[in-house]
Amino acid sequence: MIVTLEDTDTRAVSKRLVALRNSVGAVALGRVMTLLIVTDEAGAEKALEAAAEASRQHPSRIITLIRAGGRGAARMDAQIRVGGDAGASEIVVCRLYGELASHSESVAVPLMLADSPVVAWWPGDCDANVAGSPIGRMAIRRITDVSQSGNPPRALLARQQHYAPGDTDMAWSRTTRWRGLLATALDQPPYESVESVTVCGAHDSASTDLLAGWLAARLRCPVRRTKSDGGSGIHSVQLERASGPLLLTRASSRTARLTLRDQPDQVVSLHRYDTAECLAEELRRLDADAVYREALVVGMPEVAGAAGGRRPSRSKG
Repeated sequence: MIVTLEDTDTRAVSKRLVALRNSVGAVALGRVMTLLIVTDEAGAEKALEAAAEASRQHPSRIITLIRAGGRGAARMDAQIRVGGDAGASEIVVCRLYGELASHSESVAVPLMLADSPVVAWWPGDCDANVAGSPIGRMAIRRITDVSQSGNPPRALLARQQHYAPGDTDMAWSRTTRWRGLLATALDQPPYESVESVTVCGAHDSASTDLLAGWLAARLRCPVRRTKSDGGSGIHSVQLERASGPLLLTRASSRTARLTLRDQPDQVVSLHRYDTAECLAEELRRLDADAVYREALVVGMPEVAGAAGGRRPSRSKG
């Protein structure tokens, strides 16, 4: 069910939410958090679809704050979605015009669930310092997606420079399966130290930079980030050990090939996360992600060739 309220205010929206809850049987008691989505008109529907899908794992009240236009009189058009149109959540879509578009926090506060955690998500471009923004200060978790910016490596550096506990990024979520496969492979014999690492990916892949940063922080060995000739995202990871290299290479959008010396190649599952899966992954925890911070702030500066990392050393000869 979708209900539209034009030129309205938060009091009218709250009253209609209560009326709908009584009529269709939706209850707020099952909502585990308030999810604030800060976006523009172009990215709104895709973000809402992803949030509704992710809410099947994390029922929430989803408040979408759309910067519809900064000119003209201040006003809000609202839309309430419940039932099948909202996944396992109740969704409030607020299109903000005029001066109100610059003060979205004043709209969000009266609509948030009482005594529930607040998570904020910027699916597109956002301020360099999201933690310091009015919406960011209300949230215990702040989710960004640097891959949607015009320059992902530069956006990732902004996340690094302005990191605050509670920050995370969907580029990090997209490394989850890679990290799991690499950790599993290293947990099998031979139990040898890794001497060096090469991580290869698209030139604008922030996930490649973060994966390289994670390996640098965890393995404490030289890590080099290289650029693949084509494709997108992470292409391969090669770990050098005394007995020979361990190579994990993407074979398709759903599989990878694990190569070990003196062993037949193994094909392993490695599907690419879509936006809804990334969002659901990040909503699983409401505390600060110390491992993400370690990869972003500690590891990445040590990676030769990564965004903000050391310059690769020139080969001799």
